[in-house]
Amino acid sequence: MGLLNRFKKSDTGIPAQKKVAQDTDTKKVVAKAAKKKAVSAGSSTSSTQNVVLRPLVTEKTAVLASNGKYVFVVSGDANRVQVKIAIKEMFGITPTFVNIQNVRGKRVRFGKRHGKRSDWKKAIVTLPEGQKINVYEGV
Repeated sequence: MGLLNRFKKSDTGIPAQKKVAQDTDTKKVVAKAAKKKAVSAGSSTSSTQNVVLRPLVTEKTAVLASNGKYVFVVSGDANRVQVKIAIKEMFGITPTFVNIQNVRGKRVRFGKRHGKRSDWKKAIVTLPEGQKINVYEGV
């Protein structure tokens, strides 16, 4: 009898099999939209907290800081837009430019053993004229 139920018309005039398919398609679309909304809502808070890892403090970055350019170590999958938003949320200043560089880890050797340091990414953030960030406060 299950074979014949597939072709039996329901009260809406649509065969039962097609009605089930339409219901599951609508559920999938609604679930996908809800998931997309949850991801986009969550990404703004969680991703900005994990984008900028720490300031990069060297002699060269100290010279750049005097010119209004600050250097930060950022996560490997961060892009310019995410870094700009994260800096704005952290310090309340919108950067004018954000330059990103991938830094390859150096080849190292410990005795006979060879290895490589991890690759990392740095962002050079240029602030508007007259704006400053106190990066060296916690160092």
